[in-house]
Amino acid sequence: MAFASALKCRECGREYPTDPLNVCEFCFGPLEVVYDYEAISRVVSRERILNGPLTMWRYQDLLPVDGDNAVDLQTGFTPLMKAPNLGRMLGLDHLYIKNDAVNPTNSFKDRVVSVASTKALEYEFKTLACASTGNLAGSVAAHAARAGMTAYIFIPADLEKGKVIGAAIYGPTVVAINGSYDDVNRLCSELADTYPWAFVNINMRPYYAEGSKTLGYEVAEQLGWQAPAHCIVPSASGSMFTKIWKGFKEFEDLELIPKVHTHMHMTQAAGCAPIAEAYEAGVTRVRPVKPDTVAKSLAIGNPADGYYSLKTIQESDGDATIVPEEEVVTGIQMLAETEGIFTETAGGVVISGLKRLVERGAIKRDEVTVAYITGNGLKTLEAVEHTVKPVTIDPTTASFEAEVLSA
Repeated sequence: MAFASALKCRECGREYPTDPLNVCEFCFGPLEVVYDYEAISRVVSRERILNGPLTMWRYQDLLPVDGDNAVDLQTGFTPLMKAPNLGRMLGLDHLYIKNDAVNPTNSFKDRVVSVASTKALEYEFKTLACASTGNLAGSVAAHAARAGMTAYIFIPADLEKGKVIGAAIYGPTVVAINGSYDDVNRLCSELADTYPWAFVNINMRPYYAEGSKTLGYEVAEQLGWQAPAHCIVPSASGSMFTKIWKGFKEFEDLELIPKVHTHMHMTQAAGCAPIAEAYEAGVTRVRPVKPDTVAKSLAIGNPADGYYSLKTIQESDGDATIVPEEEVVTGIQMLAETEGIFTETAGGVVISGLKRLVERGAIKRDEVTVAYITGNGLKTLEAVEHTVKPVTIDPTTASFEAEVLSA
């Protein structure tokens, strides 16, 4: 059973039934899920979690849907890998990579879509849809196929080819729009008011967003039931950033882990850094920007959770780092060459942001640090293809020695 008891406006506090709603009708604030934590505390335990499936659904007591009927592609419980080589390079003794690029559609979006698509079936929707910067498109298409639903995927027309193909292969209707993600999202908001479809990141958003909490739960469990000292997270809308923090705090409140002292570090690419720019300016109002970044999965110029991300930074005594565009690919190369993990551009932002944090003394050598890698590099080959230069030789030993060994 699900322990979600209501939806609540994050601004004015008004409560609503657990329906497919995402905006308060009084103040237009965003809605979030309210849980009966007292009831959860009587059920959840470390032992119960450990006896659960080796997927994100081991935490179903803390998710807003009936996990027994989940649309499940075996998402989650992804590796938390010690990164000794990258750690030595950066001067960190306890660096870990949370590699969420190994999920079924190769990104963390499978977590949020698994929850949203399950809720959509509970509401008896027949169509699953989304506005996407790329990774969400593939995940929605795959989960719709698994659930036997029709799918409509709306994307910017300039999206990376790998992400377009990675969504289209599941058989959805893919609609490419001449404009930015923010243009796509505005159109989808209008369509969500017109068609009886489950838009995972619009009318299903309160439930969808809760899936990201499992990234906090898993890291705490994998670290031996404790939260790390530092988390480095890429951000577009800011939702995942806030939900990882929420996951740690829920575990603390339920006495599954000790008191949380995690510093949450947001990273954004310079070509689209509205939340980080607000942080640097010391303001709580996030001003929209026009994205112009190689990190297309982070290219949301008007982030829905920008204000709440800044609150998370404040609550966790964290910060936000802007990564120059030229350092995005450098970060991808660093992780690949040291730990054998090929990440997409969002991961490049994380690794280069981590390097900057260490250089300015924000992270100490002996502190447990987790860098979140949220997507696979095979999706964004265009970003790195200029760095790959094979040596071409004739099929002779002499040519090999002359062109390779003597180079």
